[in-house]
Amino acid sequence: MSTIQHLNPAGMAHNPAFSQAVSVAGQHKTIYVGGQDAVDAAGNIVGRGDIAAQTRQIFANLKLALAAGGADLEHIVKWNVFVVQGQDVRPGLAVFQEEWGARAEPPAISVMFVAALAHPDFLAEIDAVAVVPE
Repeated sequence: MSTIQHLNPAGMAHNPAFSQAVSVAGQHKTIYVGGQDAVDAAGNIVGRGDIAAQTRQIFANLKLALAAGGADLEHIVKWNVFVVQGQDVRPGLAVFQEEWGARAEPPAISVMFVAALAHPDFLAEIDAVAVVPE
């Protein structure tokens, strides 16, 4: 049996949007989802110039990748969010919050502003680590 423990130790700030660390022990499957961009199944870039539309497509891709491994959003223990410098992240964060909801045990998260991503039309990219008890 797997044990997933969300760690928010005394002496560190507590934020309902993320955990400071996540510990995983026991029998489980770990799924590493590579950086997802706003690209649809046909390879078309979705939402050029619109970080909210791109974030929606990114989440659609994340959900498909997770499902292929037998996981869903609730299995994510770590997010890495990359945003191109100069973008107003609020519309993207609003979509992120809609998708994630108000789950009691948020994963650990890192948000980084970067100079550019793999394509000049990409405004954001998200990768994730999910743990599924077996």
